[in-house]
Amino acid sequence: MRQILNPYAELTGGEWIRGNLHTHTTASDGARPIQEVVSDYEARGYGFLMISDHDIFTGPHQYASVTTGTMTLIPGNEITANGPHLLHVNGSRLIAPDPDRQNVFRAIAADSGFAVVNHPNWLANFDHCPIERMREWNGYAGLEIYNGTIGRLDGSPYSTNKWDLLLASGRRVWGFANDDSHLPERDVELGWNTVYVQDRSIEAIVDALTRGRFYASTGVTLESVEVDGDTIRIVAPNAAKIVALMQVGRRIAEVDGASIEVRVPEDATYVRFECWGTGESFAWTQPFFCESAGPE
Repeated sequence: MRQILNPYAELTGGEWIRGNLHTHTTASDGARPIQEVVSDYEARGYGFLMISDHDIFTGPHQYASVTTGTMTLIPGNEITANGPHLLHVNGSRLIAPDPDRQNVFRAIAADSGFAVVNHPNWLANFDHCPIERMREWNGYAGLEIYNGTIGRLDGSPYSTNKWDLLLASGRRVWGFANDDSHLPERDVELGWNTVYVQDRSIEAIVDALTRGRFYASTGVTLESVEVDGDTIRIVAPNAAKIVALMQVGRRIAEVDGASIEVRVPEDATYVRFECWGTGESFAWTQPFFCESAGPE
């Protein structure tokens, strides 16, 4: 007997809000000061934002001078020097960029935050963060399966290939979409994470992100996600096509339209969905992991 673990179970009494976790200001290599960046995302209707300047921590002290409305500001930074780049989400202090990134993950865990591997397919060799490194490491929550800024740089903004390799090997990691914003005219509102929360507190948002109660998007919106036994149903009103995948990126079903119903194959260890819209708009669900529930 199998159990399908649904990260979207019991979506009642709350709301979907979207946010960006990878944002730069003039404190590092961004083009705008923090107030302009925050005001821009606020005006676009974002529910949360994290300033992630390179090896510069932005927390309550820095946010205290920023005017914002209902948007929640999450403390953190991008750990950059001495190795592949990582987001430190919901930190309380600056974590040293140890060349041994496993030490960084331990420090982040001790600080009650979580880590995300950034733009794995950046650079001309499409390999800013090799899959071998991610297989060796433990203690990170996920990876950027989409990074908007890499779309104008060498490499690929997409890293679903490495995500599937990790998932197929048994790793339970989430997929994130972020702007990595530097330039106001090019790097804003490219990709985001839409979380389901009961309130807009930092605690509620971080809890949803760590539990996988969110989807990554570049424009497609999910309306409902349901699991009934070994059947998963997805509705995405502005999707033109929905694809279901299992290890290692194998397509098990695809439908032209805004909804899909899939019976999970017996040999699947996980299933995830890609909802394709017009142009280059997508939504990526988090994985539905399949595990034994004991004897029937």
